[in-house]
Parts: sequence; structure tokens; C-alpha cells
Amino acid sequence: MKKTTLSKLTIWAFAAALMIPQIHAADAVIAEKAPDFTATDSNGKNHTLASYKGKIVVLEWLNHQCPFVKKHYGSENMQKLQKAYTGKGVIWLSIISSAPGKQGYCTPEEANSLTGEKGAAPTAVLLDPQGTVGKLYGAKTTPHMFIISEDGVLVYNGAIDDIPSTDIADIAKAKNYVQSALDELLAGKAVSVATSQPYGCSVKY
Repeated sequence: MKKTTLSKLTIWAFAAALMIPQIHAADAVIAEKAPDFTATDSNGKNHTLASYKGKIVVLEWLNHQCPFVKKHYGSENMQKLQKAYTGKGVIWLSIISSAPGKQGYCTPEEANSLTGEKGAAPTAVLLDPQGTVGKLYGAKTTPHMFIISEDGVLVYNGAIDDIPSTDIADIAKAKNYVQSALDELLAGKAVSVATSQPYGCSVKY
């Protein structure tokens, strides 16, 4: 009787496991072609990664309610990076992957209002409420930064810098991985630090 019960439990457990959605590894791999995507920005315009061929592209995962994001926007650190590098021809896409009802979710109007309020200067703010682009790239935190080279290869995946705190005072002391990688790419050099551990709030899929 005990064997029969155990056998049934095992079968039920196996059946239940089959019903659990499987989490697939992200398609974004360092030193390989970055996966293409299509996403709509806060002004209703569609963007594809393929359309930026020949350009360096930064992907920045964004949630304005996250304390780690507030650190970089409250200090204007993120805005300075956006302005400096878009001024050099870099495409900077801020991506909001928060699901409806979750922290950080924005309507197009709310996203535009926040962009203006913060003085942000990305090329565009992409809205990804289904988490399609975020899961494609394996975005884990806000901020989580990715950099794609002019030939479409993923060359950086990780944190904005090396001090995982919410303290604005730490920005001046930190090594900014994104700035270093972009400067190296613009100088025709290989990116010396291609990966780091992203820090921040979890992306609210």
C-alpha cells in the first residue's frame, strides 16, 4: 500500500513539474550577435536593433521607482552619460519591462513625463510591459546595462559601475563600467571588462 501511494505521489509530482513554465537561458551572449528585437517607444514609434546597424547601442533597464535608479538619476549621473554619448553618435535605449500593476510600470504618457521631469536624454524610452525584450536579454535588475558594438555584437553585460549601493556619494568613487566600455569602443579598442554582476532592484516582470 505504501509503495502504491509513493508511486502515485511520484507520478503526480512529475506531472506537476511538466506544467511549470520552463525558464530558458537568455539569447544575449557576450562576443556573439546581440538578438534583434522590435519594441515600441513612449511616442508610439517602433524600434528594431537591426535598424541601428553600424551604431554603438546601449540598452539600459529602467524603473524610476527603484532606489538604485534614483541614485543614478537623482545625481544626474545617468543623464550625463546619455547626453555625452548620444552626442557622439551612440544610440541609447532606456527599456521599461515592468508589467502592468508592478512597480515601475509606465503608460506612454507617464514615461514621457518622467523623461522630461528627470531631464533624461536617451534616444528613446522603449515600453516592454510583456517583458519580451527583457527576457530575451536576461535583464535582471534596474539598472542593468548592455552595450552592443557597431557590428551588432554584444560586448558588455552588467552593472553601471562597481559599487552596488544606493548612496549618491559612491558614484564619484566607483569605476563606471559603461563609460569605460564606450570610451574603448569609440577609440577602436576591445572592451576590457565585458561582464560584471548587475545590481539594483529586480526587474518587475
